[in-house]
Amino acid sequence: MHRRNAVFAASAAAIVFAATAALAHHGWAWAEEKQTELTGIVRSVTIAPPHPSLEVETASDGLWKIELGNPRQTQRAGFVEGTAKPGDEVVVLGNRSLDLSEKRMKAVRITVNGKVFDIYPDRIQIN
Repeated sequence: MHRRNAVFAASAAAIVFAATAALAHHGWAWAEEKQTELTGIVRSVTIAPPHPSLEVETASDGLWKIELGNPRQTQRAGFVEGTAKPGDEVVVLGNRSLDLSEKRMKAVRITVNGKVFDIYPDRIQIN
């Protein structure tokens, strides 16, 4: 009986840890509330889970990691494989990391060569 309780406790702890890690990764707590705009050139695009992302190089700040929504959400916004490619100019509206030493942003809207993709339309703040 003691062994079964220990296995149950360990399993419960693992589930709580995984859920907490998932919320931390998928939530917005790591990002500023204020939205900012970033303009640059795409250096790489990844459509793979957990979040499609781009590396965007800006003239003033260097290389940024731009996270989009989950793959299904990003696809619903119309952003699919081939939408952006290295060399394309992009404008990203999003929430940057609270850690200002980290060049990372969660995009709510991305514009690629003039075409707009609203990844999180309900979160867009028009300033």
